[in-house]
Amino acid sequence: MGRDLWERFECCRSRYSRANAVLGRDIQSICFSGPETLLTQTDNAQPAIYLTSIVCLDVLRAQLPRLDFAAAAGLSLGEFAALTAAEALSFEDGLRLLQQRGRFMQEASDAIRGSMASVIGMDDAALAEVCREADVDIANLNCPGQTVISGAEEKLARAIELARLRGAKRVIPLQVAGAYHSRLMGLAQEKLAPILEQVTLRQPTVTVVHNVTARPATTVEEIRQLLVRQVTSPVRWADSMRWLIEQRYTRFIELGPGNVLSGLMKRINKDVEVLNVADCASLEATVARLRV
Repeated sequence: MGRDLWERFECCRSRYSRANAVLGRDIQSICFSGPETLLTQTDNAQPAIYLTSIVCLDVLRAQLPRLDFAAAAGLSLGEFAALTAAEALSFEDGLRLLQQRGRFMQEASDAIRGSMASVIGMDDAALAEVCREADVDIANLNCPGQTVISGAEEKLARAIELARLRGAKRVIPLQVAGAYHSRLMGLAQEKLAPILEQVTLRQPTVTVVHNVTARPATTVEEIRQLLVRQVTSPVRWADSMRWLIEQRYTRFIELGPGNVLSGLMKRINKDVEVLNVADCASLEATVARLRV
């Protein structure tokens, strides 16, 4: 991911070189060549996705030097990229934090085997009852009719069975290494908290909507606390997007590998405009639209 942007833009090449130096390893090669088993390890995937997201912002700004935006949000680790875009968190600190966050989450996953599943087309109240009975957690509230649940493997299997029996249209077990955004990440949360205490955060230059509350923070200290809480809390993505729409935001640009968030927005609200930058082709299409 990001390779064609690196080949075309000098600003990308310097960003990847900086990332390699900060992390002390060749994260660029992992982004471009994998192998997939290495890239998907969470201590690689988190800084790699963050890096690619910031690179996408770099190239968009290079093409449109007068680009202006008034709010940012990111799903899970994307919240760190949103804070970097808003100048609240340095690029270097974001890389280091996400490498450590990924490592801590992997350690928590190794301690208690867990997984996640996406539940499609089930009433929220009914799903909440399933989670209560099976003793698992709601992890991601992505969009209407799509919620991700998370927990210990045997308990998650029970939750999947119950959800199917009680009317879910589809339940899709996810290929992930652990039970993210659940109580099983408590060990990771405990390890991340003191590290975040040592990181310099600043007041964002634009509104940043946080996963835990689906609202902006009011202080730098609140931002710090929300980043800690996020590790074990549900990601309220649909509510975050609805809040921005209520504030009359009408154009959204997804930055980073893939276009999953663009697809979610189409199910949250079809009336807003959604663009994305993930590679050279999507960059060109987005720049053309923004120049209209």
